[in-house]
Amino acid sequence: MTATLPTHARALGLTDPDQLPAYVYDLAELDAHMATVRAALGDIEVYYAVKANPDPKLLQVIAPYVDGFEVASGGELAHVRTFFPETPIALGGPGKTDAELFADVTRLHIESPSEIRRLFAAGRSADVLLRVNLDIPISGASLAMGGGATPFGMDPAGISECIKLLAGQDAVRLRGIHAHLASGLEAPAMLELVSAILDYARGLGATEINLGGGMAVSYADPDARFDWKTYGEGLAALRRPGETFRIEPGRSLSVYCGRYVTRVIDVKRVHGELFAVVAGGTHHIRTPATKGHSQPMVIEEPGEPITIVGQLCTPKDTMARRVPVSLKPGDVVEFLMAGAYAWNISHHDFLMHPKPNFRHLRG
Repeated sequence: MTATLPTHARALGLTDPDQLPAYVYDLAELDAHMATVRAALGDIEVYYAVKANPDPKLLQVIAPYVDGFEVASGGELAHVRTFFPETPIALGGPGKTDAELFADVTRLHIESPSEIRRLFAAGRSADVLLRVNLDIPISGASLAMGGGATPFGMDPAGISECIKLLAGQDAVRLRGIHAHLASGLEAPAMLELVSAILDYARGLGATEINLGGGMAVSYADPDARFDWKTYGEGLAALRRPGETFRIEPGRSLSVYCGRYVTRVIDVKRVHGELFAVVAGGTHHIRTPATKGHSQPMVIEEPGEPITIVGQLCTPKDTMARRVPVSLKPGDVVEFLMAGAYAWNISHHDFLMHPKPNFRHLRG
């Protein structure tokens, strides 16, 4: 089967159908995006959320622009330490094992009073931030980790319990507050949330405040970007002398540099609907199934609306629905915005299909 490579696929250096499916990461594009973000944020501390995409070559591009990395497991910690042994690391997440809770990291994000007690019982020292879950309205978020009863962080009563536990000792040192309450918010909405977090943190006398990530990413409009300039200026205006602000973006940094490129195996019509079956699928890029959207793609030749599916034995293996594009067996399909929460969250071994190839372009 001979592939007809679209212009963008040729530009990605893909010439052989046997190379597909493939992830292609544009490192030059990532570098330019990181430079823009860093310039907009000034001296606000930035830790990259490794969970978004831990690819080592992406981390190498990101590292010069950030103040550290945020990890959520011992596995992520070991991975980052392998490549960046001296870089500051914050470790968070619920359900920490002893190995994670006792790890030597720059900041430990405490999720419950029992984590404090476990540190005491083991005689361990740590610099900690207390993760707060405030009961405040959160509108417009694609995902809420706070704002009510969730398994993430502590309500103010839990924070108060931790503060009492930490009094009168100096092994476990309280450095401030962590508050990642929601994802998918635009800059003005995020700044409103920041104001509420600051009111609470300042009431405790905290001067180090981690505001989390969650910057909006639009899969419906790949050209729309989070307004980093407005966010950076807003944070600068809100910050008081002596305060340290830290953020932990992930998806909004790496998502745009990635492409998932594959080829059409079959095209068929079922009950009047047109379907294209491609090599690979959501076991390679789970994002569209997880978020319930159509993954954006390059359209070389418009055509009758067609639904693009993968090779899995489930109707959930749908990449994009009713896309107005002309496709035939052998054509190459290029999906955009595949640089975050894509390969690394996918169920790789379901049906035991081959894994994709990976390419890194440096411009």
